[in-house]
Amino acid sequence: MKHSAGNYVIGIVHTNGIEGAWSVLKRGRIGVYCHYSEKHMQYYVDEFKFRLNEGNVKIDTADRLRALAQGMRGKRLTYKMLKSGSGPAVCGKP
Repeated sequence: MKHSAGNYVIGIVHTNGIEGAWSVLKRGRIGVYCHYSEKHMQYYVDEFKFRLNEGNVKIDTADRLRALAQGMRGKRLTYKMLKSGSGPAVCGKP
């Protein structure tokens, strides 16, 4: 699709979804992190992917926090592990 030609939608295909995702990622860089490390880029993307997928659904906050705590159970990541790259696997990736 060519935005310069005023083309934003073709049938049911549009660019709003991906533009929204990029917007959230860019705002996170400007407002939260100020800088993204290339080495840890997948962690940033995973966080904002979670925010988009979990944040836009109507789930009670307490249920969301319980799910977060359940996902963290038994996992510990220290700063030393993060810097050395020996931390736990994230989303099935080493």
